[in-house]
Amino acid sequence: MHMGDCFRAPEKPFTAGLRDWLGIPEPIMACSGTAAFVVALRTLARRNPGRSRVVVPAYTCPLVPLAVRLAGLRAVACDTLPGGFGIDPGALGRCCDETALAVVPAHLGGRASDISAVSAVAHDYGAVVIEDAAQALGASFGGRSVGLSGDIGFFSLAVGKGLTTYEGGVLFSRDPDLHAELQGTASRVLRPGLLWNARRVLELLGYAVAYNPALLPLAYGRPLRRGLDRGDEIAAVGDAFTLDDIPLHRMDPLRLRVAANALERLPAFLEAGRDRAVRRAGMLERAGAEVLRDDPGGEGIWPFFMVLMPDRDRRDRALGALWRSGLGVSKLFVRALPDYPYLADAVEGGPCPAARDLAGRMLTVTNTHWLDDAAFARLAGEICHA
Repeated sequence: MHMGDCFRAPEKPFTAGLRDWLGIPEPIMACSGTAAFVVALRTLARRNPGRSRVVVPAYTCPLVPLAVRLAGLRAVACDTLPGGFGIDPGALGRCCDETALAVVPAHLGGRASDISAVSAVAHDYGAVVIEDAAQALGASFGGRSVGLSGDIGFFSLAVGKGLTTYEGGVLFSRDPDLHAELQGTASRVLRPGLLWNARRVLELLGYAVAYNPALLPLAYGRPLRRGLDRGDEIAAVGDAFTLDDIPLHRMDPLRLRVAANALERLPAFLEAGRDRAVRRAGMLERAGAEVLRDDPGGEGIWPFFMVLMPDRDRRDRALGALWRSGLGVSKLFVRALPDYPYLADAVEGGPCPAARDLAGRMLTVTNTHWLDDAAFARLAGEICHA
């Protein structure tokens, strides 16, 4: 964000700009990606009142099952493919039945995933596919935007997503009738939210001030260190949520203007990130790390790298050395969904060994332009020799 984005008239409204850039229907705006997901779920529940189960990856954001609960439905955690975050189609077949309402594959960390096998299983059971592209605005698969391979797609504009309005959500469907139903649900469910929007404007302005190498150690580092000092990794990463963390309201015109102006710069920003990623993923791999990449046919975005270490001990040693350093090494999500204590009543499902293995071996490494390649190479070496 640039401060001038608050005042400059954009070339196009944000929704029209997204439509033209991504080739999606003119999207529906919500106050967060999670709120957009809730709108999608309530639309589907209204369409299919006899179905109540929503199958989600066992390794994903904890807000996902909470959103399912807020929509009055039941979340079922499905195991992932070994060594990755994609839903295992074989496991999905065991999670689905005639009560399956939706299946929610995700494009975590900007990676573009092939969801065709998952979609085939979901559709065999009459379930709708909702693409969780919250972390993948600007990624594509098969030459078109992520979110268009499934029946419904959504993006997040939360902090850390490349283009941010502090919080914000983008919802759409390639099916015109379903898209119209989503619009109708949004008009009923999303309130004006004057106080929430005022709060988000102030938070966005504060974020714009704090998002620099000098102030990030205070804005992000202090809460991280405080949580680690207490031995509470869930709080340290920011994975502790309740239903109160999912307000349902519309977005204000000021932040939509900011987003429209920022969108004009976003393609060049993402391309620069891809160029850095080509070099830096190679550095990590030459140092002995395994970097999760796009599925064949995908072109993702690279806000950070998802790195798989050989085992949990190696991962934990690397985090022990670097997590507090301020160099951008962290965890994406602390645990597999069934292992968050506060989700015990919100997630169904059996053993998820692949998702637990992923949570136990993965760390994330920033792809920021604030680190030059020489510093990144040293960081890669420290990670792999921890």
